[in-house]
Amino acid sequence: AQYNVEELITKREEISQEIKKRLVVKAEQFHLVLLDLSITHLGFGKEFMKAVESKQVAQQEAERQKFVVLKAEQEKKAAIIKAEGEGEAARLISQALKVGPGLIQLRKLQAAKDIANTLSK
Repeated sequence: AQYNVEELITKREEISQEIKKRLVVKAEQFHLVLLDLSITHLGFGKEFMKAVESKQVAQQEAERQKFVVLKAEQEKKAAIIKAEGEGEAARLISQALKVGPGLIQLRKLQAAKDIANTLSK
């Protein structure tokens, strides 16, 4: 039992090649030539197959949860950056308003221009 059952399933081709190498050497002792070897069927009990499937499902779910956590972290960072930007914008607007009404007049002109562009379409 050099390989466990999981390896027999996941590394079938590698194991097949290893077995072939060993059988070629053994067959040569009897003057036989082994051309090819394939592991075509592995039989396991239903309980074992269910256990393997459950393990794979659990691994997939764990990966999905990692993705969900990563996505949530990225959304959190994006919200923080957005809030910081909005805070900085509010600070700059506040400073500009202290200097004079020029910013408000500029915003009114920009809004009027946007409305005119929208109405002209």
